[in-house]
Amino acid sequence: MSFRPMLNQRAVAPLAATLLAGGVAFYPRRTAFAEEPQDMRKPIYDDYPSAIPETPKPVAPVISAPASQSPSSSPTPTDILTAQVRQARLFIYSHSLAAENCFNDWLSRALHIENAFTNTMASLAPSPESGERLMPDGVYVIVSAMAGSIVSRNRGIFLRTLSPLAFGTVAAWSLLPVTMRNISDLAWEYEKKVPAVAENHLLLRERAEHIWTTGVAHSAMTRAMMEDKIGDIRKKLEEVVSKGH
Repeated sequence: MSFRPMLNQRAVAPLAATLLAGGVAFYPRRTAFAEEPQDMRKPIYDDYPSAIPETPKPVAPVISAPASQSPSSSPTPTDILTAQVRQARLFIYSHSLAAENCFNDWLSRALHIENAFTNTMASLAPSPESGERLMPDGVYVIVSAMAGSIVSRNRGIFLRTLSPLAFGTVAAWSLLPVTMRNISDLAWEYEKKVPAVAENHLLLRERAEHIWTTGVAHSAMTRAMMEDKIGDIRKKLEEVVSKGH
């Protein structure tokens, strides 16, 4: 009789522990309501869901810039040396650039003068179609000028100066007409730049042409008169000879 109650107490103890553990495990931690709270209900006739309040965005903290340090009242020796070196470099660069530009301008002018002189001398040469040859004909012109100086060596200084020029000019126009025409055209182009010189040249040319035409006419008349006189003299001689026979 005393042994059975002890067995029942031993069997009831594990069962009670199991039930206690199950109750703790299945015990609700949140209160369950039969209806949703009043403030969480949604109206059934709204087309769109209620707006969800936006959470405010975090504002980045404004970091104030550190106050700039006030410059020192007097420059340091390094600053003074840097400024002086900068001024020296600018001075050297400006003067070297000016010297380079001056040299380039002078060289350009020299090349321009050389090209102009070369083109001018080439334009004075006669064309191959003209048949003129500068080398032998030029020598003949120089010889003619020397002959003029020889002819007038015992004359006055005026004739001794003009005679070579006259002999050389006549020989040049006779032997090198194309070259002399080119030279005269070039001289006329330069004379036109000075109106007074051009006008005097035209006057001298007109007078020279008038003297030349007058001289040619007088020479023709003198020749005709001489031919007439020679004809008269010949006739008289023929009459005398015929009478003598």
